[in-house]
Amino acid sequence: MLGEVLGVERRRRWSDEEKLEILLEVGAGGASVTQVAQRHELTRSQIYGWRRDLKKKGLWSPDRGAVFLPLDFGTQSEPAHSPPARPVFVELRLGNGRCLRFDSSMDGEALTGLIRAVEAA
Repeated sequence: MLGEVLGVERRRRWSDEEKLEILLEVGAGGASVTQVAQRHELTRSQIYGWRRDLKKKGLWSPDRGAVFLPLDFGTQSEPAHSPPARPVFVELRLGNGRCLRFDSSMDGEALTGLIRAVEAA
């Protein structure tokens, strides 16, 4: 049987660092998994597979790139004519892997005590 080579098969090798860089592009500027995959000539399943594999290796976390903002619990005077702001729920991830969820109206001193207690436990 005669055959003809129609194209060169490429098998690329990606380092873990390269995979992480590509994974970080997902969501940046609103980029979807499909868009990132197309940009790098990958399939969506490769990106999801890389996430799974890197999670197993401890190199990928869904929280990677999280932004932490300083909180100021000082008293602020609000104008009398504005309605009281509705409290929102805040999620705080501590260094020991634990997570606290609390209402934004929680007293600063009480929150500080709670954080210290959870970190000491």
